[in-house]
Amino acid sequence: MFAPLQNDTFLRACLRQATDYTPVWLMRQAGRYLPEYRATRERAGSFMGLATNVDHATEITLQPLARYPLDAAIVFSDILTVPDAMGLGLSFVPGEGPAFAHPVRNEAAVTRLEVPDLDKLRYVFDAVTSVRKALNGRVPLIGFAGSPWTLACYMVEGAGSDDYRLVKTMLYARPDLMHRMLAVNADAVAAYLNAQIDAGAQAVMIFDSWGGVLADGAFQTFSLAYTARVLGQLKREHGGQRIPRIVFTKGGALWLDEMGRLDCEVLGLDWTASLARARASVGGAAGGPGKALQGNLDPNVLFAQPAQIRAEVARVLDSFGAPHVDRSPDPATGLPVAGPTHIFNLGHGISQHTPPEHVAVLVDAVHAHSRQLRRQGAARPA
Repeated sequence: MFAPLQNDTFLRACLRQATDYTPVWLMRQAGRYLPEYRATRERAGSFMGLATNVDHATEITLQPLARYPLDAAIVFSDILTVPDAMGLGLSFVPGEGPAFAHPVRNEAAVTRLEVPDLDKLRYVFDAVTSVRKALNGRVPLIGFAGSPWTLACYMVEGAGSDDYRLVKTMLYARPDLMHRMLAVNADAVAAYLNAQIDAGAQAVMIFDSWGGVLADGAFQTFSLAYTARVLGQLKREHGGQRIPRIVFTKGGALWLDEMGRLDCEVLGLDWTASLARARASVGGAAGGPGKALQGNLDPNVLFAQPAQIRAEVARVLDSFGAPHVDRSPDPATGLPVAGPTHIFNLGHGISQHTPPEHVAVLVDAVHAHSRQLRRQGAARPA
């Protein structure tokens, strides 16, 4: 029901296969920095008016692809759709962000939580299918969800937080309640992502946006373990095609070795991480197992002038090191031999204040410099 894929560079990089250049996409690439997004949102009247309308969600998902030669699309939605479907009453307050009318702050509220009826999220799955058709094979489509811990932060706090006081109080005072909530969240996220795969998503990403606020020990117990629970339930392939799974933990560089043992194909890094050290730690060697790496330019680089943007792009690409270029078949699988690969992205979501023309500079610089690195590698004597 979908057109053949014309540009599979992103998917091949996810699977640690050699590519002609380093693929690039941006977290929050369909968003407020684009004037066309703001115009569509004004017509819709609210964020949820956008997200729950298949036509609007499709239009917005495609907007950055019309401007820039990005190598992947990510469906326009929000990580908080899952707890909203649980009955928590999600709304978006202009200038303040998301808020829940019914936060989860006591035992009775936790006990009432259950995996939601996926029909309540049908608008997301319909948008995935609509976008996949509209892309017409141009680039792959990424589906996504929040991690169980990140969802719990919003569910308990009722909104964003500066200190995470309420959710951490529950974590330390009533860990039994926190484990109950995280188990429900994990099973809900897994079902949600599998439904996105069924609808047409060609890769899926788990955003552990607030994993980095946890103490060492607490991260492993309350975030990493439940991300692993999600991954253990996800489909590995659909329609005969492998479905790469990406995990991004903001502030997670401290636990990279432990994250390297997750059952996923790609690890996302924020700008505090060293790509070189990450490659040495979890990137794997040619012909062996490892994780593809995604990241990790500081989003604020995009406020600099074009020359500085190009220089910072080159620094990130150079820090990863020599690209994997071996395309020979692996004798064990018949697939191209695996090796260390990199997907260029920001270290977190793009700022709403970013000049759109600076994004064009970034995308062009990634493609140009990464091709140059491959030419230089090919020119070196064996």
